Amino acid sequence: MMSKLFNQIFFLRKSKGKAENLATIYLRITIDGERTEISTQRKCEYSKWNSGAGRAQGKTEEVRELNDHLSSIELRIYSIYKDLTTSGLDVNGEIIKAKFLGINNERSRLLLEIYEEHNKQFAALVGKEYSAGTLKRFKVCKKSIEDFLKWKYQVTHFDIRKLGNEFIADYEFYLKSEKNCAHNTTMGYIKKLKKIVRQCVANNWLDKDPFMNYKIKIRDTHRTYLLEDELQILADKNIVIERLRLVRDLFLFSCYTGLSYSDVEKLTPADIATGIDGEKWIFTTRTKTDTATRVPLLPPALSILQKYANNVESIANGKLLPVLSNQRLNSYLKELADICGFTKELTFHCARHTFATTVTLTNGVPIETVSSMLGHRSLRTTQHYAKIIDKKVSNDMSALRTKFSTQKQSSKAETGT
Repeated sequence: MMSKLFNQIFFLRKSKGKAENLATIYLRITIDGERTEISTQRKCEYSKWNSGAGRAQGKTEEVRELNDHLSSIELRIYSIYKDLTTSGLDVNGEIIKAKFLGINNERSRLLLEIYEEHNKQFAALVGKEYSAGTLKRFKVCKKSIEDFLKWKYQVTHFDIRKLGNEFIADYEFYLKSEKNCAHNTTMGYIKKLKKIVRQCVANNWLDKDPFMNYKIKIRDTHRTYLLEDELQILADKNIVIERLRLVRDLFLFSCYTGLSYSDVEKLTPADIATGIDGEKWIFTTRTKTDTATRVPLLPPALSILQKYANNVESIANGKLLPVLSNQRLNSYLKELADICGFTKELTFHCARHTFATTVTLTNGVPIETVSSMLGHRSLRTTQHYAKIIDKKVSNDMSALRTKFSTQKQSSKAETGT
């Protein structure tokens, strides 16, 4: 933050219409050339006033008491000025005057305090409406804001009223240049800031939305998934290490159900019921979007559930499967990929992509059905998967090619050419 030119001096101002030798002492605050004046409610004789020093002159007890009072005012004003500047708040003479006189006692709302209050309320709803993973991401985002404020403004206190389009643009630059965040990761951080800002606008803490002229753009990314032959290699591979066998089974279960890590982790026996076709289905609600999900259990998924039906850990926790932490799962999946000879990087979320592509869409399951099983709120989200299925595109175009060839042959037969 750029420092401002700050100065304060006391001077005498004679009351209008009065011819007495006494005049009221005023304090003039000057910030970057702008003046603000405050009455000290004290008076001094012209003959006893040193205008250069801004103090009364003399050695009497009365003079010493007056000068001590003026010095205390000067110190108080400077303290207010320093508090405002170090907190990253707006600084001008009128604000200092108001704080000194106690006219405006309303405390400025600070960005990090608002963010912290949001996170506390969010934490109270974890397990009810939100997941612990989402809360963790909000906490990480708050920390990034704190680091950004130190990097850009050398403060940790930032008045929400100063947050504008420039702040957002600088924050984006910081995340990409200093934190080396990818574009979509950066947009994820900014999305969370936008949620906080919208609350401020709704509470009338901000006059206008600084995101009004800022558009969050998510770029299409390559979604890693297993092809049919790779899925079979993984399923058939002889895994001798017990922890990796568990990881393989959990990954395959997600491949055949489309459930995310958080949704697999929370599954209980109560989530399995008989569907409309008389077969076993999963009836649950997605942790991320809070949307209902109904997934018929394919034979490979049923087989995995039966395998762990008597697992001591699962029974003790009231869960269907003994799920490891997401971090450990992803770490062990790297080992599993090496064992299977896969060059692509495996994460647990790859299993969900595999369900959407290799298991369902490639096998002709309508995209609307896939979208419903994935728990997507919008079909547009599911269409990202349809874009990357080369095999399905090839099959569709092959059928179309055959249709045109048939029409051409029929036309030749009719014309006799």
